[in-house]
Amino acid sequence: MTVNLLGLGSQQFKVFCAEMGEKPYRAQQLLRWIHHAGVDDFGAMTDVSRQLRERLAQLATIGAPQVLRDTTAADGTRKWLLEVGTGNAIEAVFIPETNRGTLCISSQAGCALECTFCSTGRQGFNRNLTVAEIIGQLWHASRTLRAQSAAGEERPISNVVMMGMGEPLANFDNVVAAMQLMLDDSAYGLSRRRVTLSTSGLVPAIDRLRQECPVALAVSLHAPDDKLRNELVPINRKYPIKELLAACLRYIEKAPRDFVTFEYVMLAGVNDSVEQARQLVRTIKSVPCKINLIPFNPFPDSGYARSAPQAVARFRDVLMQAGLFATTRRTRGDDIDAACGQLAGQVQDKTRRGQRRVKAAA
Repeated sequence: MTVNLLGLGSQQFKVFCAEMGEKPYRAQQLLRWIHHAGVDDFGAMTDVSRQLRERLAQLATIGAPQVLRDTTAADGTRKWLLEVGTGNAIEAVFIPETNRGTLCISSQAGCALECTFCSTGRQGFNRNLTVAEIIGQLWHASRTLRAQSAAGEERPISNVVMMGMGEPLANFDNVVAAMQLMLDDSAYGLSRRRVTLSTSGLVPAIDRLRQECPVALAVSLHAPDDKLRNELVPINRKYPIKELLAACLRYIEKAPRDFVTFEYVMLAGVNDSVEQARQLVRTIKSVPCKINLIPFNPFPDSGYARSAPQAVARFRDVLMQAGLFATTRRTRGDDIDAACGQLAGQVQDKTRRGQRRVKAAA
């Protein structure tokens, strides 16, 4: 059975090389060929001996998920649908901006947390992605964008956000291993400030992330109180807001930034009133934070509508007048269903969520 080298971190590479009788420096050499250069052909590794290249060809592969569809929006946002086996496909999104390029990566085929305003949550859940499937999204996007760049950019992707399909902290070990590759100078060399993990609030896993791989943290809050958040983000019933905010304060002690980003999707008539803004101020005032207001991005049968621009502005003004830093996220890629909350992919649902929804509606 061959080894997919995309799934190996630095230490695993050293073990792999040692088992072949190779010296430890070979691990760094191979990491750079695979992740810096984007090579998938051992024959192209010109400073590696012919004998080792032949052995690698027998023992290993460099295999990212296969691209099923590649779509570019009018604003330049690019979405890839990637096949991950057994009828499942995930989505990764590249968002180009003037001074940076951000790749949004998926961590699961589907999601088990059932946030009601999220298209991924509606699809159900199949499985966690492997390290190779997670890092393979970055590997594919990096080499594709670099090859197609007119300026020949060496690093078209400057930021990575774990905000695609799935709850990253529910796939903790694989996500952390993938992020460590992102941070590794022999692989992608990103700083901890430029890798952001977004979670719905798995408190024990936030504490574990603080110890093992503290990167920038974003928390999907979306409500100013437990009653409403229980409806929108069901994991809140297990880890209510008070516990979540306490975990955020603990996390900041070791985080690369001295604040947490709270994401708040704006749902018309649900969580966007001025009084709810005031309540949000009271709820989060003890946590150093930035609030990112996200206009809801519609999908079929969601049951929600996007807050009017005036409502979003009023909500933001209340936060800012209270001394909080609040921004409104610009919607990108919604014409190709690549905007926040719209990623659905293809999921062979093991939870039978769709069947339960049909029965409930009957």
